[in-house]
Amino acid sequence: MAAALLWGCGGANGTATPSAANSPSGAPATSAAATATPSGVTSPAASAPAGSFRPAGLSVTLQPYVDGLDSPLAVVNAGDGSNRLFVVEQGGTIRIVKDGALLPDPFLDVSKEISSGGEQGLLGLAFHPSYPTDPRFFVNYTDTSGDTHVASFTVDPSNPDRADPGSEKELVFVDQPYANHNGGGLQFGPDGDLYIGLGDGGSGGDPHENGQKLSTKLGKMLRIGVDGTTGDLAYAIPADNPFAGRSDADPAIFAYGLRNPWRFSFDRTTGDLWIGDVGQGAWEEIDMARKGTSGQNFGWNRMEGSHCFRPAEGCDQTGITLPVAEYGHDKGCTVIGGYVYRGTAQPALAGGYLFGDYCSGTIWAIDPAGNQLREPAVVGSADGSLSSFGEDEAGELYATDISGGRLLKVTASR
Repeated sequence: MAAALLWGCGGANGTATPSAANSPSGAPATSAAATATPSGVTSPAASAPAGSFRPAGLSVTLQPYVDGLDSPLAVVNAGDGSNRLFVVEQGGTIRIVKDGALLPDPFLDVSKEISSGGEQGLLGLAFHPSYPTDPRFFVNYTDTSGDTHVASFTVDPSNPDRADPGSEKELVFVDQPYANHNGGGLQFGPDGDLYIGLGDGGSGGDPHENGQKLSTKLGKMLRIGVDGTTGDLAYAIPADNPFAGRSDADPAIFAYGLRNPWRFSFDRTTGDLWIGDVGQGAWEEIDMARKGTSGQNFGWNRMEGSHCFRPAEGCDQTGITLPVAEYGHDKGCTVIGGYVYRGTAQPALAGGYLFGDYCSGTIWAIDPAGNQLREPAVVGSADGSLSSFGEDEAGELYATDISGGRLLKVTASR
């Protein structure tokens, strides 16, 4: 895969790319957005922790760990005590890294079910919180028509390093109007529910106003229960979802106003939700929701970062939760959301939120305490094409290099 294919600069083909300014001709006329804000939405300041992390003087490097991967997009652990790492490859396979070595056979291969290239492919993976007692894991992929599927599989009971390819059960289907802005992230939150990040449906500028429209799953962070059902849905709607019971909104919505959330995570200590949202043509942003809050409107497409987008001046910021960090396209073009470091092997990084950029390779850190917009500190640079961060079972951080086919380990010093 060619490293020159830029995610955030429009018109990329061949790598999964949460792009910025993609504006194909023939985009439909803007439709009226049915906007709303739930009553009782809590401020992200509700549980802001006391700050202790200081990025000044921090130096972060990405050390080669495993190579031989094919367009890796995500790295996760199963939480089962095996210390294995599972690497999602865009083309439809999940590979296992065991004891520092890449196993030759894939854990799962759904390459015949998916479309791959550009921003499409196998995009996300999460294991059930009770895995392997509950043998399910969940994937997010675009099918051969380009539409989004979130489905479960089970592990092969006779081989923990292989999934049962015939065990697929679909939970969520989302029709995608364009090929870009699919999001694709999956994470189980501290509440045991599955969170699903979805982009605004693509094109450029959100022509359907999906980010602010509550009747669609596009441009949203969804939250669903995977251990039950609600009505004829294949999943359960948590009773405290902010729009549950509203006839004018999709009840699975947890937060909205997102353009293309490319990688989100939960702080394993505080439970706070951190989101990297890819910008349009000028600003990349980091959004955050404290544990116990929901219903945030992160602003797209009224705003791009903390700046008005539509209209370019004087936009209505009522009810919008502004980002906690942003950077302009003079410093990069596609944000890669990261993690608050809670491991022990890199004490210099303890308690800091780390994130990066695909195009420039720049790595930033911020103190996760506080809810105000702050300037991120440059702490390192990737020498490949950064596509994701991920944690092992101990909370140590890794990163994926999509163009180099590498898994990298995060190290830090002062």
